Amino acid sequence: MPSPRSALPALCAATSALALTFAVTGCGSPGAAAGGGKADALVVAGYGGSYETAFHDSVLPAFEKTCGCKVTYIPGSSTDTVAKLKAQRASPQIDVALIDNGPQAQALEAGLLTSIDTDVVPVDDVAKIARMENDSGVGFGLTATGIAYNPEWFKEHGIPKPTTWEDLANPKLKDKVVLPSITNTYGVGLLVGASKANGGSEKDVGPGLTAVKKIAKNAATFDTTADVSNYFLQGQAAVSVWGLSRTSTLADKDFPIEFVYPKDGAIGLVTTANVVKKAPHEELAQKLVAHLLEPSVQQALAKATYDSPVVQGAKEDPALKNKIVSADKVDSLLKLDWKTVNRNRSAWTDKWNKQVESK
Repeated sequence: MPSPRSALPALCAATSALALTFAVTGCGSPGAAAGGGKADALVVAGYGGSYETAFHDSVLPAFEKTCGCKVTYIPGSSTDTVAKLKAQRASPQIDVALIDNGPQAQALEAGLLTSIDTDVVPVDDVAKIARMENDSGVGFGLTATGIAYNPEWFKEHGIPKPTTWEDLANPKLKDKVVLPSITNTYGVGLLVGASKANGGSEKDVGPGLTAVKKIAKNAATFDTTADVSNYFLQGQAAVSVWGLSRTSTLADKDFPIEFVYPKDGAIGLVTTANVVKKAPHEELAQKLVAHLLEPSVQQALAKATYDSPVVQGAKEDPALKNKIVSADKVDSLLKLDWKTVNRNRSAWTDKWNKQVESK
């Protein structure tokens, strides 16, 4: 499943198994490990872009100082990271995997993750939506999938602000709706969200397909990249199904765009931290996951990425109002049953292609 996070080159990029092995043994000048003076290097595979920058600037330096180790950060999409874990199953070279909750469920089912040590990681302080099944991992950030729209365009054309998924089927929006493909997380969110709004669920997406088929009559295109910024900037899109963090990033460029939590229910998108099964440095990996839940780290990540904190004690920054999921919105987000989603994804894609995109 493509991640909505972009990937940039790694600080010590591993482009082959040999290069990654080198990264494990050293990237820079590792400090002494706590157990006896040997050099340790923890390897983290995670998101690129603003996430990679935030980790290098605000997350890893303090952890490296505390643990006496060095951390190699390898950026990539969630699906790329899961693919690496599968390829390295016999001899894991990654310690911590940062991936979206959809791919996390795939990695768990494939037996690639080990449980979080709840004596080390304060999972009880985490919001319910960010708790993973059997503490197989833990959410450390949260955003929402909902409706992004250009309020100036809507006002100019006398169209009310959209408040439900069904509003995207308004005939006045003909050719001004950019819809996500079913191949990305936003497309899944739209399908399941529309299903639940019409009496369905992950186990019955028929009502959702019917609803999305109506919306598709207005579609200018179906986006597969999870980044619809250019569609808005070029005037091709007046409205789309998108994430709050992405919308906030575009709004920072002084573009007229706002995010709407559909009355039907916005979809929660959780960034998860996971310890890889048979990780070379499992003890350090557990400690890094715990570090990600420190209130100060949560606040730094929120400022850099617009992903909302998920732990008690992380104060909301007034400067981030409306840019992240506020505390009063967290419990209203829909938590998807990703095990069911992943099991049926192929069949859904086939139906979507025939019923929705074949218009």
